[in-house]
Order: sequence, then structure tokens, then C-alpha cells
Amino acid sequence: MKLSIILGTRPEIIKMSPLIRECEKKNFDYFVLHTGQHYSYEMDKAFFDDLELPKPAYNLDAGSGSHAEQTGKIMEGIEKVLIEEKPDVVLVQGDTNTVLAGALAASKLHIKVGHVEAGLRSYDRSMPEEINRVVADHISDYLFAPTELSRQNLLKEGIDESKIFVTGNTIVDAVLQNLEISNQKVDVLNDLGLKSKEYFLLTSHRAENVDNREQLGKLLKGISTIQKEYSLPVVFPIHPRTEKRIKDFGLPLEGIRTIKPAGFLEFLQLEANARLVFTDSGGVQEETCILGTPCVTLRDNTERPETLEAGSNILAGVEPDRIIQSALKMMHEKRSWANPFGDGRAAEKIIDTLRTE
Repeated sequence: MKLSIILGTRPEIIKMSPLIRECEKKNFDYFVLHTGQHYSYEMDKAFFDDLELPKPAYNLDAGSGSHAEQTGKIMEGIEKVLIEEKPDVVLVQGDTNTVLAGALAASKLHIKVGHVEAGLRSYDRSMPEEINRVVADHISDYLFAPTELSRQNLLKEGIDESKIFVTGNTIVDAVLQNLEISNQKVDVLNDLGLKSKEYFLLTSHRAENVDNREQLGKLLKGISTIQKEYSLPVVFPIHPRTEKRIKDFGLPLEGIRTIKPAGFLEFLQLEANARLVFTDSGGVQEETCILGTPCVTLRDNTERPETLEAGSNILAGVEPDRIIQSALKMMHEKRSWANPFGDGRAAEKIIDTLRTE
């Protein structure tokens, strides 16, 4: 069997890294296609080097654009590679335009599609990610659901039970493997003059938060209030788009220390040692749950409800009062929850499933 691993964003590289390592370990016939949805491969090259991953065989450098432009450009590039390489299975991960384009291109060429992290649902169709993940699930041949809840979501939508495999989430594999690499290579707390459990970590990049002046203003006000209340630094690795919006809207960053976007190895250490993490990222909700760090999610819904059930995470939205109340609750939460995302062997289970099918 010949396998194509398609990825285009840094979160996809992270979550696909255990699968790439598993393919290398088992001498699996595979190749990696990097679409360049967020950054060109040249910008992501250091990311592959840091995670000690082999270079992708193909780089599309698709770049940005409207959802239709970007998805169309990625589909066109993927189709050419798939026609040339003729893989038996294409693996995509998550809910990006790369996932949608990869699944559609492969499906139309009658190449089997495996969707890693299948079955997640926020039930909010205003989010483009929700549309991408639903479409990808319904045209996939292998649905690798991270949890039993994800499996149930797929069954409710009429997807054939024989296509669904509960494997755990590759983010557990990635966190465990890459934290080990991180501890050998970087010391970000020392570099930033921080002490473990004596700072807050903030991330925000979702369009519904950062593209709306009122929403973003409320979010920053809530975080600034928390900083004043506890007199602990707030570290904010700031996404370029978020930084631009803050400047465009003329919003203050009172008590919030912005730093350049952190590499994944540095960011893992920041997450693991934070007193509390504030985020609107789905991946960060998972990572903090695995690392034992309490999380406050700056959204009104989540496609990771397992984190809420485990007790590692709470939904706060962006109203300052709710952010403050949620932070107060999570500050006193015991860090003894069980990780609901698997045992760190998801990649092994996925590759073994493909080998035996």
C-alpha cells in the first residue's frame, strides 16, 4: 500500500508528526505533501527540523486567499500530484481548507481517503471549520475517531459503522513525543524570565474573535482584568493577523506581554508550565488537557466537549465578567483529571488499520 499524508498548517504538521514517525519506523511506502496553506514550506522548514521530521516530497505554496480561491488552488495542486504518484490512500487531518481540498481531490480520483480526527462537531455552521470537517467525514473511507463521542457523532449522521475506527487522538502521541524533544532543545521559561505556575498564557486567532472590534475588545479587557487581579504576567504569543487587528482597531493591551509566535517546542513548555491558559484554539484545549494545565476557552462552543467533561476546560466566551468567573473557578481546579484522548498510540493504531484493510 502507498500512502499520501497531506498537510498544510502547523497544527496539522504537529498532529501528523506521529504518523510520519510511525511510517518511518515501519518502512511504510508513503510521501508527505505540504500545501502551504498558512506558510510556505520555506517558513515551515524550521518547524520540520525542530520536530525532527523528514522534508515533504511536495510543496504547493498555495498561500492565502478567500476560502474558495484557496481551496480551489490547493485542490488543483493536489490533483496533479495524486495523478502522478497514484497512492492507494490519502490521509488528511482535522478541519482546514487543506483537509477539504485533499479529501475532495482524492475522492474524485477514486483514491481512498482516511480522515484523522473524524467526528468532531461544534454544531456551529457559521464556522468554516465545521463545514470542512463534516464534508471530509462524509466522503472518507476510513474515519479515525479520537473518542467514543466522536464515533457516536458519525453514527448519528448515518455513516457506516464499518468505516469508523476509535484510535485516540494523535495529539497525545505528539505531545508526549515532542515534549521530550522540547526538553532537550529549548528552555523558554529561562529565555523569557518566567517561573513555572507564575504566569498566564493567552492565544487568540479565530476570526469570530479577532475580526470583530467589539468581541476582541471585550476579550482583551477580560484578560487585562485577570492580570490586575492576580498580579501575574500574561504572555501572549501573538498571531500576525491578531496583531494587525488590534492595531487597526486601536485597542489597548494593558498588562498583556506580547511575544512573537512561539515554535511548537517552546509553546509546549509554555502550556505545560502556565498557571492557566486562555485560548480560542481547539488544539490548545486538547494539549492543556493532556498536560494537566487548566484551560479557559474564549468561545461559546467547542468541538472538544471531552475536555469539559474531564474538568480541564471551561467555556467563557468573551464577556469580561464570564472570563473572570471562569478563571476563578479553574484557578482552584485540581489537576487530577483523566486524559480522554487516548494512550499515545493513535498513530500506531491508524497505520496498523491501513495495513490490515
